[in-house]
Formats: sequence, C-alpha cells, structure tokens
Amino acid sequence: MAAIAGLTYGAGILMDTDGGIRIAVAGYEATLGPLAAAIAVIVLMLGLWLVMKLVGLVVAILRFLNGDETALSRYFDRNRERKGYQALAEGMIALASGEGRVAMSRAAKAEKLLGKPELTTLLTAQAAELVGDSKRATSAYKALLAEDKTRFVGIRGLMFQKIEEGDAPTALKLAEKAFALKPKHPGMQDVLLKLQTEAQDWKGARATLGAKLKAGALPRDVYRRRDAVLALQEARGVFEEDATVEAREAAIEANRLSPDLIPAAAMAARGLISAGKKKDATRVLKKAWGARPHPDLAAAFAEIEPEEAPAARIKRFRALTDQHKDSAETQMLLAELHIAAEDFPVARRALGDLATTHPNQRSLAIMAAIERGEGSDDAVVRGWLARALTAPRGPQWCCDTCQAIHAQWVPICENCGGFDTLSWREPPEGAGPSATGTELLPLIVGTPMAAQTLDDDSEEAAPTAKPVADPEDAELVGPDEK
Repeated sequence: MAAIAGLTYGAGILMDTDGGIRIAVAGYEATLGPLAAAIAVIVLMLGLWLVMKLVGLVVAILRFLNGDETALSRYFDRNRERKGYQALAEGMIALASGEGRVAMSRAAKAEKLLGKPELTTLLTAQAAELVGDSKRATSAYKALLAEDKTRFVGIRGLMFQKIEEGDAPTALKLAEKAFALKPKHPGMQDVLLKLQTEAQDWKGARATLGAKLKAGALPRDVYRRRDAVLALQEARGVFEEDATVEAREAAIEANRLSPDLIPAAAMAARGLISAGKKKDATRVLKKAWGARPHPDLAAAFAEIEPEEAPAARIKRFRALTDQHKDSAETQMLLAELHIAAEDFPVARRALGDLATTHPNQRSLAIMAAIERGEGSDDAVVRGWLARALTAPRGPQWCCDTCQAIHAQWVPICENCGGFDTLSWREPPEGAGPSATGTELLPLIVGTPMAAQTLDDDSEEAAPTAKPVADPEDAELVGPDEK
C-alpha cells in the first residue's frame, strides 16, 4: 500500500510539473513530458524488480548446487517423499498379498527415496522372510538394533527366526531382552512364558506370570491356578534333588495356591507324610477330594497308614468316601476297599450298576474280582475280563486343546505344547470295531450276564478265593492284603 501511495503521489507531482523532465546522460539529452516521465519511472521500477528476482534465482541455484536448503530443494524433497511413500505403500500391499519379491523391490526403492530405515528395513525383513531369504532377513533385523526406537522390533524378529530354526536357548535369551525393553507387551509375555516353561525355568516363568497379572493381561483366578502349576513343577524339581524339606514347602505352597490341583495336593500330602504330619496330610487330601475325587488322591491317602488292617482302612477312608457318594470314583474306591477286606457282597453293593450302565476297564475288572471272590464260574469271571479288554479306560488326563491323552499329569501338553490344558475326564472314544476283533472275546470265553441272576444282597462269600485286583489300584491295598 505504501508503494502504491508513493507512486500515485509521484505521478501527481509529474503531472503538475510544467515543461516535463529533462534527462542528460553521456552527452545525450532527452525531455519527457509528464505522462512519459511517469511511464518511464514505472518501467524503471519493474526492471529493477526483475533484476532482483533474477539475482535471487541465480543465488538460489548456487545454494541448491552447494547443498543448502532452498525453495527449490524443498520442492524436490517433497516430490521425492511423495514417491517414496507411494513405493512404501505398494510394498506393504505386495507383502499382504504374498508377493515377497515385489515387496522387497518396493522397499529398496522406498529406502532410496525416504531414508527412513525404521520403515523400509522392517518391510525388507518381512518380505525376505516371505520368500525364504533368512540371511537377508537376519541382516535387516540386525540393522534395526542400531536405533533405540527399532531395537525391540529387531530383537523380536530375530527371536522368531530362532524359534523357527529350533534354537530354543538363543530364542529364550532374545525373548528375555525384548521383555526387558517392553515388559507390558502381551505377545512378548506369552512367548517368553512358553519358552521358559519349555526350558523348565519355573522360577522365571512365575516372574513372567506375575508381570502378566500386573499388566492386567491375566485374570487373578487364572493367575493363581497357573502360578500353582508352576510352583508344583518347582516342587518336583526339588524332589529330584532329594531336598525333601524344600520340596515339601514348595508342594504345600502349590497346594495352597490351588487346592483343586490334584497333583499338587498329592505331592503336598506325601511331603507332609514324610515329615510325620499325618493329620495335615489327611486335611489336604480330604479338601482336594471334596473338590474332585481322583485315584491319585486315594493312593496318597492310603500311604498315610500303609500297614493298617483292611477294616481299619475302610473306617479311615470314610473321610473321603463320605463325600461325593454318587461319584463313580467314590463307588469304585469303596468296592476296592471291601474287596481287600474280602467282603464281596458289600463290594457289589458299593459298586452298584456301574459295570453295566457306565462300564470301563476299572469297573469291569472290579466286577470280575467280586465274581471271583463270590465263587462264580470261571466263564462268568472271564466274561467280565473280556469285556474289560474292549471297554473304555475311563477318565484320563486329556488335553482340552488337542485331545491328546497323557499317562500322567504334565504342565505342558506333549502333543500341542499347550500350557495347563490337561483335565481329568473321559476322552472321546473312537467308533467302530477294533483291529484285532477283541470285541468278540465275550462270545468266545463266556458271558458275564449269568452273574446278573445272583442276589445283590447275598452274604455268601468264598473265604479261600483271592480277588482279581486292578494293577492300577494296587497302591490302595497294604502289603499284608496284596
């Protein structure tokens, strides 16, 4: 506005000047009228402005060539950045589409245009993994270790590579470093916990589990159960070192954390028995049986008084058998106790109709022992035993994830690697006849159905007959009764 006002004022003065303006330069003289003078001034100022702009352009080009930041350099930078992000986007789309080599080429182009390794190097590593170029992927992940903001990503990538290669010790060390960088990362917590349990680092696994609880990634009840599982494994490790005091304390701690964890209760009871604390062992097993009857609990309960008479054992076992009276486990336990006491009619009544309504190998073997003890024909006994050959085994330790069956409880499924996935239940039975045709054995060796005619309330017994005991239940019988 000031320039326009100045030009207007100057033009007004020239218009008021009489005779115009006389200009003399190097012997030349010119006289300009007021209008011509005004036009000449405007042209002169435009010329000066153009000269200044040309000079500024020349200076900018020289600075650009020198590497200084200028408007020209900023233009080229924006153009390069736009092309770089376009290449990066194309690379990510190619990676998601499974086109690894296309993704790698786009990542290389984006790296050249953007100069941001935290973006392009990661894309390169993932694309290299997709095409199976582990060497290039390793190199890319190692490059990410140089910067603080990408170190976690680099360590995590190298860790998964080692897991894929089967190098569990190195993977565990990398997982520990990544966990130290981001202790609240849920995925990292799970991977570290899995690697620690596979390496049987129970103490470290308990610390990781505590971190999951603090981070809010685990409900408290689930935490207590899993912490008990890990404490139980610690106790087993101490048992192996023959340090019974430490083992007893660790087992009791595991049982305290989760009283319904059957292996922990059995181990805690045995630790208390070895310390001479039979009442405490009885209390632990009684509480665990109340949560869920299990043969391992009954076996541990029998170890409290291994030399007792059968009648005394039946009386003492009432602490267990008075609970869950309708449970199949309680019924079979009572039947076995009375078989050991050679009271076969009572054993039959205790077993009830389990052998026919819900038969399994154990209930059928118990029924065969009762028939033998009552003096039934050999054909009847063989019939029950033949049925036992083809009957389901009954409850077992089954993985809830993959349905794999385990002979003993373990914290990690040996088939799928699941943590704390085993439960005591009947596995799903396959349909169809057996490959050996053993389902025909009852027709060959005899049928147990003749035993159905016997009076359930009969008091007759064969004192000289010895019962056929199930080998799995031998622990329930003292040395004098075997």
